[in-house]
Amino acid sequence: MRYIDAIYVISSDGASIHLDKKFADEFAGSIDTKRLRGASAKAKANALQATPELLQISCNPRYIQNYEAKHAHDAKLGWYRYDSRFSLPVYENDQIIRYNVFKITMLIRHAEDGRKYLYDMVNIKKETEYTA
Repeated sequence: MRYIDAIYVISSDGASIHLDKKFADEFAGSIDTKRLRGASAKAKANALQATPELLQISCNPRYIQNYEAKHAHDAKLGWYRYDSRFSLPVYENDQIIRYNVFKITMLIRHAEDGRKYLYDMVNIKKETEYTA
């Protein structure tokens, strides 16, 4: 994955978000990814290509304390959730006829080293459609 070892800044609050191999592993094998079907699964796969932009435009940070023992080291300082959005074109006869807009939550782990790492992109939901 080309984004591994990159750092991106969230415009709304200036938080620096690191990407590491754990993101790639979790993105592909998470419970959230496995339960997705149809358009949402395709949208999440497409969202991966826009990871830097999705992080940069993320907003509405929410802190969540870590309660799971399995993340005691990875997310020792807790979790943050940010909202982001993206759209995908819908084609008919090689023409864009509309855009599907999706909302997605960027799940950030706050590690023991004090850095924040993108952990997964979850809760993807189609928000609306806009005609081209």
